[in-house]
Amino acid sequence: MLLVASKLGISSFGGPAAHIGYFRREYVERRRWLDERTFAELVAICQFLPGPASSELGIAIGLLRAGPLGAVAAWLGFTFPSFVLLVAFAILFDRLPFEAGWVFAILELVALVVVARAVWSLARALAPDLPRRLIALAAAAAVLAAPHPAVQVGVIAVAAIVGWRALPAVGAPLLVSTSVPIGRGVATACLLLYVGLLVLLPLARAALPDSGLALADPFYRAGSLVFGGGHVVLPLLRAEIPATVVSDQRFVAGYGAAQLVPGPLFTFAAYLGAVIVDGDPLTAIGAALVATLAIFLPAFLLVFAALPSWGALRAYPSAQSALRGVNAAVVGLLLAALVNIVRAIASALI
Repeated sequence: MLLVASKLGISSFGGPAAHIGYFRREYVERRRWLDERTFAELVAICQFLPGPASSELGIAIGLLRAGPLGAVAAWLGFTFPSFVLLVAFAILFDRLPFEAGWVFAILELVALVVVARAVWSLARALAPDLPRRLIALAAAAAVLAAPHPAVQVGVIAVAAIVGWRALPAVGAPLLVSTSVPIGRGVATACLLLYVGLLVLLPLARAALPDSGLALADPFYRAGSLVFGGGHVVLPLLRAEIPATVVSDQRFVAGYGAAQLVPGPLFTFAAYLGAVIVDGDPLTAIGAALVATLAIFLPAFLLVFAALPSWGALRAYPSAQSALRGVNAAVVGLLLAALVNIVRAIASALI
């Protein structure tokens, strides 16, 4: 699991939508660890959850494949390369120029190819008939008309209702076992810990302003409450970390670097952690580690809390119908992402 995730961690450029395409190609097509239906359902669950959707998807796949240690391995392999690159950039910031517009253009083209391939393959598998194609097109239109993370959640919810009411619970059997290797008790404990840390970390920050807990608080809150991926977390982190601590120049340069490296955009937290302490390299690495663990911890807790219920619900016919609608909506969400990538490339060329 660690080796496969590490391969993705050094090759997955292009942001969350492209990451889903890379994951599908590796885990569904090449490894056959998941079938298309299970993969699409996991994508939908991770769209529902706050935090980094592509990292949550990797954690969920690792959990199903190899248990909790598999989840950790999947996250570590996918995240570590970008962590190293961004911490190095933070330490060497004053010595390096940052002119890389042409690199952005290349990465956008790579993302276009990957996402287009994923949309085509998923559409053939998950929207093969007219009702599900209409759901996919409606989902894409809604997200393009109102590009807000809350709209994505609403689209998936509406698609589940439409599927439950209008689509029969039939289809090919699942090709891969999807039993979740954690129980309801662990899931409940993870949910309680998720909420408890949201309450307790601000208190620890106020009581111990110079501690690692104080550093962890804003990053944990960002990972807990933000829908829509790394681009959406940007204003929250800017509000939490004032310009007197991290200058606008350093902040923007770090975010640009986070988009250039492979892996999740949320590893921008590693860069910020290293810059905040502004000390020797070992101190910077330690702070980057705290910030990174804090921003990704909610993803683990939420995935561990959600997956046992998903594993039980999907056995019921009504849930299968709802999930068929959700799967079609996922195709629409990826189609919308593809359109946005095309728009970005077109605007860069004009």
